[in-house]
Order: sequence, then structure tokens, then C-alpha cells
Amino acid sequence: MPYNNMMDNILNHKSVKLFIVLAGLFVTTAIVAEVIGGKIFSLEATLGFEPFDWSILGVEGLGFNLTTGVILWPVIFIMTDVINEYFGVKRVRFLSYMTVGLILFAFVMIYGAIYSTPNEWWTSTSGLDVSDSTNSISNMNLAFRKIMGQGLWIIAGSTVAFLVGQIVDVFVFQKIRKITGENKVWLRATGSTLVSQFIDSYVVLIIAFYFGANWDLGMVLAIGTVNYIYKFMVAILLTPVIYLAHSVIDSYLGETLAEEMKSSASNG
Repeated sequence: MPYNNMMDNILNHKSVKLFIVLAGLFVTTAIVAEVIGGKIFSLEATLGFEPFDWSILGVEGLGFNLTTGVILWPVIFIMTDVINEYFGVKRVRFLSYMTVGLILFAFVMIYGAIYSTPNEWWTSTSGLDVSDSTNSISNMNLAFRKIMGQGLWIIAGSTVAFLVGQIVDVFVFQKIRKITGENKVWLRATGSTLVSQFIDSYVVLIIAFYFGANWDLGMVLAIGTVNYIYKFMVAILLTPVIYLAHSVIDSYLGETLAEEMKSSASNG
């Protein structure tokens, strides 16, 4: 069979198209989450509330001050469960390992951009009116380096946390699935996410800030607890989205193909 015809036949399969779309969303979301993760925002202020003032493990003044990357991580774990449901453990692990490699590749490219020699006029004005203090940036190159650059410990922490979280998520998902069968989609999807997010919340901070920045362990654990509370709430709130995703995918695949794929996925 000619190569082009073979490729056309492959892409005509609904399951292949679905996997390509889900894999693309999975990888893109993970990389974007890493890139935007340098900004810390106040969830309460963003939603128009007064920031909380919690005390956890003796650390005071805690609220939902989160990295913007956490906005996307719940989506990634939902994607993990959806891919696991229809394509099985091996495909999720393949995507997880590939995504880690692509995240590292992305950061190598970003560091290359950071340390490239900037153009002089771009550095000083970036084409903006320097008399307008609200829009002008005195040193664009410094701003670019500060925004795009992350410490190696943060990169290491987030990458390890992502990989460990994915492995745990897949493991717990399949264990619950074997107990419940094809019933209780919410239990295996939300349950596996809650367990994996718990580990993810602490691993990244322990590596990046306890080992990398010599933060007090109590501070790290307190901030990790706040992060997990946020992820816990989001995971619960997004449970209906899992059913919506299943409904859309089942409709696209058709009942027969969808059930065949789920059965195959549950067997590894």
C-alpha cells in the first residue's frame, strides 16, 4: 500500500483522530502551564473577595496566592483520566514521558532566548512611549529574563511533580476501575485526581523551595496545603465536566466503538 494511502487510512479511524486531539491538548496544556507558572496571583482578589488570612502549621497570613500554572493543572489531570479511560495505561505513560521531554526541550529553547544578545532599541524602549510610566519598561531584556526565566530547582520540582503525579493518577485510576468496573466514572476520575494532586502539591514545593531555596519545611508544607485545598475544590467542581467529556466522546465514537475502546483500555 502506498505510504500516503496508508496514512489516509490511519487518519480515517475515529480512535486515532481522537487520540491525536487529546494528546495535543494534553501536551500543549502542560507546556503552557509551565511557561505561565512564573506569575503569582491572588485567587480571592481576582474573584473580587477579600484575601483570606489563614494560619496553617504556625504559618500566618496564608490565602490563595497561587501560581497561574495551577489554573491549568486540573485540566491536565482530567485529560489524563479521559485518555486513561479510552486508551489505557500504556498510552498515558507514553504521553507523560513525552510531555516531560517536551517541557525540558521548551525550557532549553527559552533559556537560549533569554541569553541571546538583545537589540539595543528594543531593550531601552520596546517602541513604547517612555514618558508614559504605566506602559514603559526601562529594560525590556531584564523584564524578559525575569518573566521567562525560572530557577533550575523550580523546573526540576515541577517536572518531577508532574511525572510522579501522572504515574500515581494512572495507578489509582486503574485500581478503582478494577473494583467498580465501568460504573462510577466520577469515583475513579475524581478519586485518582485528588490523590495525585495531593502528592503533586507538595513534591514541587519541597524540591523547588525546601531543597532549592532553603525555605523552612513548615512554610513549604503550609503553602502546599493551601495549594491542595484549591486543587481539591477544583477537582470536585470539575466532576460534571468529566461526564460531559465522556458524553461528547461517546457520541463521536459511537456506542460500539466506545465500549470496545473502554474494555480494551481496562485490560491494559
